[in-house]
Amino acid sequence: MSESKDCDNESCSALEVLDFKNALKQFQKLVERIVIQKKKERLGWYIDDDDKIDYDEFYRTTQTLFGPEVKEHNVKAFFRKVSNNPDARTEWCEIFGYFIGGNGATPSHFKEENTVFLTSEKQQITYPVVKERDMITSIVKVPHLDFTVTSSQKGVLTIFNKKMKVLATTSVKDTAWINGCDFLTQLKCVVAVTERTIIVWDYTSVGKKGNYFNIKPMENSLLCVCTATMSDQVGEDNILMGDDKGYVYLLKVTSDHFGLKQCKGKKESQLQILDSKDFNIVKRKLHADWVLKVKYISDLNCFGSCSSDSIRSFVLDDIKRLKDNLPVKEFSVPRGVNAFTYCGKAKVIVTGGHDKLLRLWHPYVNTRPSGKLSGHQHSIVEIVTNEKDQHVISLSFAKIFIVWDLQTLSVLQVFQDQGSPRAIETLAMVFDNACGTLITGSTVIDIYPLTHMIQDTKQVPKTHEKSINVLAYNRAFNQILTVCSESILKVWDLETGYQIYQIEDAHGLNIEVTCAAIEINGFYLASGACDGTVKIWNFGSGQEVKALPLTQHSKNEHCLLKLVYLKATESQHVLLVLEQSGKMKIIQGNEIQRYLKVTWVLPEAVLFLQRNPVEFLSLNPDTLQKHEFFPDIQLPPDTSSLSSDAEGFVPSVEMKCFDVLKVEGHSLITTGSKNGAIILWDFESASVRYMCKLNENSQASVPQASGVNAVLFLVHSASSSRKISSLSSTAVVSGDIDTDRDIDDLPEHKNSHLNQNKENARSDENSTQITAAEDALKYKYIQYSKTNAQLPRDVGRCTPILASAHENGCIYLWSIQGNLLKEILPFSKYHPVPLTAICTDISTKMLLAGSKEGHIMCWSIVSFLEDPQNSKNQIKEELCWMAHSAEVIDLFYEEQKNVVVTASVDGSVRLWHAMNGCYLGYFGQPRKFELSDLSRLILPCDVKDVPMIMKEESKHMEKKSIPDKDKWKSTKSPSILKKDKHMDTIQDLKFFKALASPKLPRQPVESIESGSKVTGAVFGHLPMYELEKPAEESILQNPQWNKPEMSTLTELTVETELSKEQNQDK
Repeated sequence: MSESKDCDNESCSALEVLDFKNALKQFQKLVERIVIQKKKERLGWYIDDDDKIDYDEFYRTTQTLFGPEVKEHNVKAFFRKVSNNPDARTEWCEIFGYFIGGNGATPSHFKEENTVFLTSEKQQITYPVVKERDMITSIVKVPHLDFTVTSSQKGVLTIFNKKMKVLATTSVKDTAWINGCDFLTQLKCVVAVTERTIIVWDYTSVGKKGNYFNIKPMENSLLCVCTATMSDQVGEDNILMGDDKGYVYLLKVTSDHFGLKQCKGKKESQLQILDSKDFNIVKRKLHADWVLKVKYISDLNCFGSCSSDSIRSFVLDDIKRLKDNLPVKEFSVPRGVNAFTYCGKAKVIVTGGHDKLLRLWHPYVNTRPSGKLSGHQHSIVEIVTNEKDQHVISLSFAKIFIVWDLQTLSVLQVFQDQGSPRAIETLAMVFDNACGTLITGSTVIDIYPLTHMIQDTKQVPKTHEKSINVLAYNRAFNQILTVCSESILKVWDLETGYQIYQIEDAHGLNIEVTCAAIEINGFYLASGACDGTVKIWNFGSGQEVKALPLTQHSKNEHCLLKLVYLKATESQHVLLVLEQSGKMKIIQGNEIQRYLKVTWVLPEAVLFLQRNPVEFLSLNPDTLQKHEFFPDIQLPPDTSSLSSDAEGFVPSVEMKCFDVLKVEGHSLITTGSKNGAIILWDFESASVRYMCKLNENSQASVPQASGVNAVLFLVHSASSSRKISSLSSTAVVSGDIDTDRDIDDLPEHKNSHLNQNKENARSDENSTQITAAEDALKYKYIQYSKTNAQLPRDVGRCTPILASAHENGCIYLWSIQGNLLKEILPFSKYHPVPLTAICTDISTKMLLAGSKEGHIMCWSIVSFLEDPQNSKNQIKEELCWMAHSAEVIDLFYEEQKNVVVTASVDGSVRLWHAMNGCYLGYFGQPRKFELSDLSRLILPCDVKDVPMIMKEESKHMEKKSIPDKDKWKSTKSPSILKKDKHMDTIQDLKFFKALASPKLPRQPVESIESGSKVTGAVFGHLPMYELEKPAEESILQNPQWNKPEMSTLTELTVETELSKEQNQDK
């Protein structure tokens, strides 16, 4: 019989193993389907609802496969891991709460860079805020003042500022220990409790330690205290306290109780004893044991108190219940509750006690908890909440911290306090939501920073290992493209910051990709390299579609600087490219041809007479039918015979940038060169125009122009700023492409979403919210207006403006007739630096520029573009911030998400909030972007200056103090008129340079002398400085400078030094 039973047991176990293996196979197939689904979602592909797997279906299937042994919080953690990173390595045992690290290594989600708190960056305050053999009993954060208040057992009260520097401290002379403290927001005082005393400390009074008051005697021993801030009560504070008999007290105090106004004028620190009978103290017995914690939860307008009592362990109710005998809401927990907290986002109360469990309660359901969290091996003594991330941090008696995720009910991190001795308890803990730090107290104060705060502020952002060459935005898919000098092409999701895919050596080994562009619908990507090759890729899959083969000529001559997509369909691709030699070409390819080919060439240069900066061209209209964009041109006759002309020719140029505009009535191409020349090709008027802005205030004998780094056509139209519902009825045609087809090309769910928004727009005409689908269509509308579209008449009537960014730090706005309309100089306390990139939003309301030193400037140009000839329409600088420590190579503004993306030669691509310049993160960081979170002002480690929002008086930054020679001559004295013409010009320029704002030195100055009696009583107290390169020395020694000019320069120098000292003091 026994042998038959053993056989039965063995057969059953074999069947169980077989069933488990089958369940594992099915589970792996389920995970593979989820991974494929998440990757498709990131690529923006449409997924059928029948094939879509959500969390509920995943949980039900997992329960069916493995039975009730699978816990829901482990399934949630697994599903979240796969959803956030489909490429992450997963193990089936994670469903059961077990994790495997290969080769004895720590699992990836427990590595230091993926933990919540970075314990290696722990800071410890060694300032003697506690006495010898003393320990901190309470830590309180004051959010509206950004203060931190601490109390120690032996009576030391301390207030810290946001940098954890001591603002005020005092030592209370009392024989009993201090058990807790809090801050009175109305009276601006600190309240603390001892066994028989209430202490109120007025830290703002005159004197080193301030005045404090003792309210005594109290009937029972007070164990905890908190402040209850009521919104309807002004000028008084409510103090809640708990004692060792189970009573909860309510004490209302005002400034009249303490005579704070009279005490303000006394210089000496005083102790005043007040009788407790003079105060109206309300109390009610709520517990059968000690009241360990009492807190006021403003979100619920309730107070909470906890006790080690197993029956009435936790009480949550209105503060009015302390004044009557009505029933209160009680929560029962075995062995009581030692600590509790409330999370407003999750709307749960978390309690912990001697049973080592964390319980989650709904605030209005006290019959049973909604969840339990197990993990501690010792009694829980304190719990705090990270409100922003919905994390709960619990502390046990053994000084072990556990970080929990309230969304998945899983453990995120476990770490131990290694600093303090084992015999010393860590009783106090608070989380600073503003700074993202966990502050704990024992014999010292320890500060644990959040890992992502360290990554954002101390680790250098890196998107690529090498400098960035290309930044392009795919508005249709909300994805960006970055290419570095190592020819590594990466595609990122804008909303999350996650990388989607990458292509290495896109044009071959050791061939640098120098430019790229994305077509309007987002389906195709074109890239150009230093050897002149061009490739077209499928943007979604990263597969190569067509290529322009390598030519036999020199690589340097055909190096591509920039390319623009003119047209892209399944049957035809048209690109406009600029070579380093200055030639511009149109490259085309169709479905029949295997390779791309060059079909149109624009000459690299035209000879212009300086007296005649316009040349007329001969156009061949037959070629317009060939490629639908620009006709072939014939240059004017050779003008070499006129080389002896006294004025000569404009020197040859080196092209650096270009832009194209093709709307009804305008067919334009413009190029910018290194020597400052701007060439404007107008195919409607068959002319080519030379434009240049000379630096008239330069001291050079021959005025020079400033090099052009970027050019951009600004097309402002009344239609572009309207709602997309009004645009949808207007036909936009481009060869065989129209807007109806563009809308059809969108996924079906996007199209239906767009139709729904149109209906909402009809019902609510005052609504100004623009959806993502509307932005996509508006972007297509504007892009067609700049490339190959034939637009409505109102767009054709709107005259485009040309913006150019220069080496001298200015932006020039030109008309297409070659007239300079406006000169913009960015606001800065330093000397002007070259501008390297410019862009606008899709409605052409804002103009943004990036500089060589990493600054970003933002102007409002909408009023100016409406009527450029009206002098009252000003250009207003709205915002300026430092985005990088190196040159900005490109940037773009995403209106729908209200963010700005910048790329730099430092190898990073960073994300900023467009309205205030707040840093949101960089592409390639471990954590997901949080675009809506602006609560914490953080900066990258290589950026020191905070964003600067311009005030109304400093917004008008058009360049001023330009000398008018005709008016200036009429004011000159006869002695000055006798000087020669060259000297006259120099003196004029010196005078107007003296009117300019003083330039602060970029190099630090060194003090060499404290003062001199000879210089006078006032200036004798000012320190003397010596610059490393005394720039003013040669000017002061020049005999042509007269005394008034020298005194003006001296005043400017002194003013500069004083302003620098004031800034340093600040």
